[in-house]
Amino acid sequence: MNKTGVSQKAIVYNREDKILILHRTSEALSNPNNLDLPGGNLDFGEDAFVGINREIKEETGLICKENRPFDVESHIDKNGEFWVTIAYKFKYELGDIKLSFEHDKFKWISKDTLDDYKFSDKIKRFINNFYKKL
Repeated sequence: MNKTGVSQKAIVYNREDKILILHRTSEALSNPNNLDLPGGNLDFGEDAFVGINREIKEETGLICKENRPFDVESHIDKNGEFWVTIAYKFKYELGDIKLSFEHDKFKWISKDTLDDYKFSDKIKRFINNFYKKL
């Protein structure tokens, strides 16, 4: 039987319209040593808005409000599984970032420095579409 999964990513942006990116540790179960956005897989039966807030809190320690979906991507992965990823945007107001065990670094980056970083095609799409719709 084919598997279908739903994942979610968050673009957390500040007053200067810089976005928060995370670096995955070498021990991370998926995509080790890659740049990422806060987010993860939606649990079976979980409300999507509850899930993205849970993931942001788990991965950054931040409590975000006013989440708004702005993009959706879907693909069949190398294992033949169908994945749908919902992208949200959140305005960062305040709070200290406390990274989870999956991440070892974070950085706020601006639109004009995007070419300095290597992102997966999906993350690049979400970042570019975020800045187009800002």
